[in-house]
Amino acid sequence: MSLNTELRAYYEARQQQIPADIRAVMDRAAADLAASGQTEQAPAVGEAAPLFTLPAVDGRSVALADALAQGPVVLTFYRGAWCPYCNMTLRALQAVNDDITARGAQLIAVSPQIPDESLTLAEKHALTFQILSDLGCQTAKLYGLSFDIPQDLSNLYDALGFDLNRVNAGHARTLPLPSTFVIAPDGTITWTFVETDYTKRAEPSDILAALDRIRDTAAASAS
Repeated sequence: MSLNTELRAYYEARQQQIPADIRAVMDRAAADLAASGQTEQAPAVGEAAPLFTLPAVDGRSVALADALAQGPVVLTFYRGAWCPYCNMTLRALQAVNDDITARGAQLIAVSPQIPDESLTLAEKHALTFQILSDLGCQTAKLYGLSFDIPQDLSNLYDALGFDLNRVNAGHARTLPLPSTFVIAPDGTITWTFVETDYTKRAEPSDILAALDRIRDTAAASAS
């Protein structure tokens, strides 16, 4: 089963359990974001990936430039551990992480959550790739992904117990679009998935195919 088939099945089952008034708030926010043109702000294929340095769950600083010096990077932005769609996506990425590293690449996941929350998530799902904290979505903003959810949706998330003010270090309304970028060692973006609909994510098979194209292009240039 593909990741998006799994996500869709979860969405359809969950919709039956959500009260109509809550669903209306979520649907209105989703429609407004879809109509905003937010995805057009993200860097496109062929553009340079914005560089950044962010803290990892172990307290170390991780720089994109250093990662690219070792090979291609798969950079994925997610909303947080409170989002079931994000958790399903991270588990799917973990399932292909060995395939990513076998291609000489590394996976880096970025969320607006504090390091302690990311550490708990990594331990819970036995994630072995880098998970970085982007407080206030400053790096997400560099990638054109940062946006503020409407106040009624923020209030709803509070009522549901997500406590985004705490886990996002005072930035309760600011989130990134769930997105994935495949970046060549020279810093050029070679493949993207940017979507306002948080129930849709990059397919792991498409990510691997994008890494294969980087490898094939490098091999052709060397021959």
